[in-house]
Amino acid sequence: MSDYQALKQVCYEANMQLPKLGLVLFTFGNASVVDRERSVFAIKPSGVPYATLTPEDIVIVDFEGNAVEGSKRPSSDTKTHALLFKQWPEIGGIVHTHSTYATAWAQAQLDIPILGTTHADHLTVDVPCAPPMSDDLIAGDYEYQTGWQIINEFAKRGLSPSEVEMILVGNHAPFTWGKTVEKAVYHSAVLEELARLAYLSCTLRPGVERLKDALIKKHYERKHGANSYYGQS
Repeated sequence: MSDYQALKQVCYEANMQLPKLGLVLFTFGNASVVDRERSVFAIKPSGVPYATLTPEDIVIVDFEGNAVEGSKRPSSDTKTHALLFKQWPEIGGIVHTHSTYATAWAQAQLDIPILGTTHADHLTVDVPCAPPMSDDLIAGDYEYQTGWQIINEFAKRGLSPSEVEMILVGNHAPFTWGKTVEKAVYHSAVLEELARLAYLSCTLRPGVERLKDALIKKHYERKHGANSYYGQS
């Protein structure tokens, strides 16, 4: 049995949640989970349909994007995941999808505005959209540069990956992450719902106002603040 069997199983289960949640079609998207002690992560293999995916198909990769174990090629997005894990040690899992509404906002190159309390339950800011990559970077190490595209946008905006656990990559699609891969999957589903709600709100009422600060603060802090009271203790 593989020394990485448990890691592969967790990764497999996370990936299988994506079609169940309606976040992926066919072979679109991937989820990865890191093992910090061994400086490796598990990721879905490239182009393998979810319908036939097995735990044994999952590939183990190091932080330079090199395959450590597995008979299949890792996801084409592996270098993006590797760079994010390397640069952001606080994250434990990453999810990339092409979910419909979030991807539509990414294709429109628009942040998802914070319009309601559903958004404020998770974030105090708009979901950021990184601008499209320049032609010279596209022609280079594209997936590696996608990681820097995300990291640089967070640095430019002064955002923390521990507080804002999602981004849209302009003209591309969303990435999410979390302390665990289960949290990353959750954030991917939440992001798609925020994108859908924002689209419907802006369609119903173009120019709809941003959620007022008092409601942003109230809804975020009741779930995440020092005196949070949402859920069971």
